[in-house]
Amino acid sequence: MTLSQTLRTLFERDIIRVKTEIESYKNEENMWKLDGEILNSAGNLCLHLIGNLNHFIGAGIGKTGYVRKRELEFSQKNIPREKLIKELEDVVKVVDDSIKSLTEEELYAETSVPKFTEKQTTAFLLLHLHAHLNYHLGQINYHRRLLDK
Repeated sequence: MTLSQTLRTLFERDIIRVKTEIESYKNEENMWKLDGEILNSAGNLCLHLIGNLNHFIGAGIGKTGYVRKRELEFSQKNIPREKLIKELEDVVKVVDDSIKSLTEEELYAETSVPKFTEKQTTAFLLLHLHAHLNYHLGQINYHRRLLDK
């Protein structure tokens, strides 16, 4: 399996895991709860992941034309669960199509991303974004187990 195929498999698997977490809330309103030092709701983390993947992979690699509104990822509230699920399903395809479009040469080429102080390869960026996805997936899982009562 090539690195590109591996990344496509891992992104699909873990975006579906986010979808499963969102679907697992017994009470949909609890996705938006904050409590004590829990300052980001699962709903907002989900919006953040959708925006992040559409921005860096969809627009950056796949040239989808997506325009990110990062501040809304954390300020919007009470988006229906069905809408979040649909956007997660859509971003699976965006990520898969974008990574699939890369040649081996493009995957290992240096890319300039304002987030990084030094130039990195596209492969590095994708691995970084996958780690970021999993970091927030874990937060969503804990949010659900702590606050969906």
